[in-house]
Amino acid sequence: MSEGLSAWQLIASGDATLVAIVSLSLAVSLAAVAIAVAIGLPLGAFLALTRFPGRSTLVVILNGFMGLPPVVVGLTVYLLLSRSGPLGEFGLLFTPAAMVIAQALLVLPIIASLTRQTIEDLWHEYRDELTAMGVGPAGRVATLLWDSRFSLITALLAGFGRAAAEVGTVMIVGGNIDGFTRTMTTSIALETSKGDLPLAMGLGILLIGLILAINGAAWGLRVWSERRAGC
Repeated sequence: MSEGLSAWQLIASGDATLVAIVSLSLAVSLAAVAIAVAIGLPLGAFLALTRFPGRSTLVVILNGFMGLPPVVVGLTVYLLLSRSGPLGEFGLLFTPAAMVIAQALLVLPIIASLTRQTIEDLWHEYRDELTAMGVGPAGRVATLLWDSRFSLITALLAGFGRAAAEVGTVMIVGGNIDGFTRTMTTSIALETSKGDLPLAMGLGILLIGLILAINGAAWGLRVWSERRAGC
């Protein structure tokens, strides 16, 4: 009971440590989702609208990667960014940039797979109309992505939830360095092991609150947009 009260007191006081950790966590997760969206949306649409040898295998692999073990992704990124790795010269290991890369790799399959399914379902509905209008491949992708924008919000939220809740991957590539690469999830794990329950609980409360707030804002934006569009 006393730990819970102390946690709320930390939040109410605007504790500098809490603010720094929350700010970094949001920046890393949002950047990772933005990168995954920039790649995943066109990739998913491409897989939905094209047929080529090996497509089914690629779809299966992409769907399977939705459940990628985070520690495996972390290890892969670690090996790529380590001094002996192919990208070691850039010095990105144990930096926020490394955490963004790792989280983007985790989120990308989720967004691409959900986009592919959404666009494929919509293509079956609008195929004849778009074909009759002579809309080219690029136009089809743009049209279907725009028409499915409300449904794709769910994919983006799923990606953000995966990124924001991640521990193992960012621990491996970020190093959980105090004041530099320490996020909410890694801090919760560390502070719990140290016995600092008020800080761990405060971060947990803020993490849940932020996820709910972002989901609520996205839902409200969807409802408002649908009303404006007359949907």
